[in-house]
Amino acid sequence: MRVHLVDGTFELFRAYFGAPKATAPDGREVGATLGLLRSLLSLLRETGVTHVAYAFDHVIESFRNEMFPGYKTSEGVPEDLLAQFPLAERAVTALGVVVWPMIEFEADDALATMAARAAARSEVEQVVICSPDKDLAQCVRGTRVVCFDRIKRQGRDEAGVRERFGISPASIPDWLALVGDTADGIPGVPRWGERSASAVLGRYQHLEAIPDDPAAWEVSVRGAAALAESLRQHRAEVGLYRRLATLRTDVPLAEDVAALEWRGAVRPRLRAFCDEMGAPDLMTRVQRWRE
Repeated sequence: MRVHLVDGTFELFRAYFGAPKATAPDGREVGATLGLLRSLLSLLRETGVTHVAYAFDHVIESFRNEMFPGYKTSEGVPEDLLAQFPLAERAVTALGVVVWPMIEFEADDALATMAARAAARSEVEQVVICSPDKDLAQCVRGTRVVCFDRIKRQGRDEAGVRERFGISPASIPDWLALVGDTADGIPGVPRWGERSASAVLGRYQHLEAIPDDPAAWEVSVRGAAALAESLRQHRAEVGLYRRLATLRTDVPLAEDVAALEWRGAVRPRLRAFCDEMGAPDLMTRVQRWRE
C-alpha cells in the first residue's frame, strides 16, 4: 500500500490564490474551500491512492511562537482565507478522509509523525508527502518516504533531495537554520546563503560539526573566513533556528495507518456541506460512497 499525506494548509493557500472566487448563499467567500475539495476529488481518482490524510494549521501559531517571537503568525493572512480553514477541514471530513487540525503543533509536524509511523510498517510500500515545502524534505528516506509536488507533478526521493540541496535529508533543519526561511520567520545567519550552506553541510552534515576555524574546513567555500566568523558569533541563535526548523515526530495522532484507508464519502454530510456552499454539482464528482 501507499500512504498519501497531504499538506492541507498549502493546498488551501494555493486554492485561495489560484482558484476562482466563489460565495456561498449566505455571502461567505468559499472559493478556496471549493478549490481544495476539487483537488482532493482529483487525488482520490488517481490509481494507487487508497490511504489518505490531510493536516491543517487550524491555528497558524504553534508552540514554536513561544520559542521565538519572530516565528510566523497569522498576521497578514487575509481574513477570508483564515475563515475557510474550518470549512476546508469540514469538506475533507465529509469526503471521508482523515483530517488533523493542528493547534499546539503544526500541520508539518503531523505529516512528519505519520510519515515516520507509516514507514515503520512492513505493509506500507511507500509514503508520499504531498507538498513542495522544503521543510518536509527532512522526512524523506530513500525511496520509501518521498515528497511530491502535485502542481509540478514532480517527486523527490533522497537522491532528489541531495540533488536539489546538496545535502542529506537529515541536514535540512541545519540548512534552514543557516539560510533562513522567510515563510516561517526564521532569519538565518548573516552572510550564509544556499550555496555556502550546501557546501559546508555537505561535508559536515550538522552545525556542531563545523569547525570554528575556517582553516580546518575540509571544503573550499568562497568567503570562508567571514562565514566562519558569522557562525561563531551566532552559535546560540542558529541552534534555536534549527530547533524551530526540526519537525516533530511525536504528535499524538489517534489514527493508525489502517484508519487512513479511504472507504468513500459520507453522503448526507457531503450533501449538506455542498448545499451550504452553494455547490451541489460537486456531489456528481464523487466516485465512491461510504454506505
